[in-house]
Amino acid sequence: MSKLIDRAQVLVEALPYIQSFNGKTIVVKYGGNAMVSDELRTAVISDIVLLSLIGVRVVVVHGGGPEISAMLKKIGKESKFVDGLRVTDGETMDVVQQVLCGKVNKDLVATLNRTGGKAIGLCGMDGGLFQAVKLDEKYGQVGSIIRVDPAAVVDCLNAGYVPVVSTVAQGMDESVAYNVNADTAAAKLAIALRAEKLILLTDVRGLLRDPKDESTLIPTLHPSDVPGLVKDGVIQGGMIPKVDCCVEAVRSGVRGAHILDGRIPHSILIEMLSDSGVGTMIL
Repeated sequence: MSKLIDRAQVLVEALPYIQSFNGKTIVVKYGGNAMVSDELRTAVISDIVLLSLIGVRVVVVHGGGPEISAMLKKIGKESKFVDGLRVTDGETMDVVQQVLCGKVNKDLVATLNRTGGKAIGLCGMDGGLFQAVKLDEKYGQVGSIIRVDPAAVVDCLNAGYVPVVSTVAQGMDESVAYNVNADTAAAKLAIALRAEKLILLTDVRGLLRDPKDESTLIPTLHPSDVPGLVKDGVIQGGMIPKVDCCVEAVRSGVRGAHILDGRIPHSILIEMLSDSGVGTMIL
C-alpha cells in the first residue's frame, strides 16, 4: 500500500506542473549518450511521448555525431575536427545529410511512433526551416544559421504531431546543404517558436563549479552570472557554446533553458514535473 501511496504522491506533485505546461511548447535537443544507450533512449522517448499525451507541444531537435563518424569509417573516410566542429567537405556533407535526414531521423520517428507517440520527421531544409551561410572556409560545409522559418514545425504541432528535426540547413549563399550545430539549431528554433523551455540533453551532470565533483552542481543561473563564471574557468571548453545557446534563448524570450544530464533516466520528466530538478536552469 505504501508504494501505491508514493506513486499517488508523485502524480499529485506533478499536477501543478502538468497544468502550467499544458499547451506550451518545449524544444528538446537530443543527442550524446542518451542517443547511444538503448536504456536511456527508451527513457527519453517515453518522456517525450508522456509529455505529448498530457498536452505539451514537444519539438525534438537531434544530432548524430557518432552515427556520422561510424558511416564515414565504413567508407574509409577519417573524421576530422577543428575547434570541436566536424570539418565537412562535399563527400562528408553527403554522408551527414544521408545519416541525419535519413537513418537517424526516421529511426527516431519510428521509435516514437512505436512507443505510442505521433511523430513526423523534418530536416532543416524542409520549408526553409533552417537557413544558413558558410561559417568559415576552414570548416567546409558547416553553416551559421541566419534565419529560422518555423511554419512547417508549427503546422505539425497544430496537427498533433511531435516534429523530429535533423540539423541540416539550406544554404543561402551557395546552392549547398550545411551541417549546423544541434545545440545552436535547437536554441534558434526555440526562439522562433516562442517556446516555454529549451532543454539540452548532454553527457554531463549540468554546470559544475568543480568539474570533478558532481556535488558542486549549479542548479540555477542568470545570464549576468555567465561572464564571471567564464573568467573564473567554471564555464569552459564545450560547455561555453551550450551556455551561450541557453543565454541567447532566454534573452530572446524563452522562459527557461535547461542543461540536463542525458545519462539519468527520465531526466526530462524529473526536471519538468517535479519540485527537484536534476540539471542547471538558466532563467
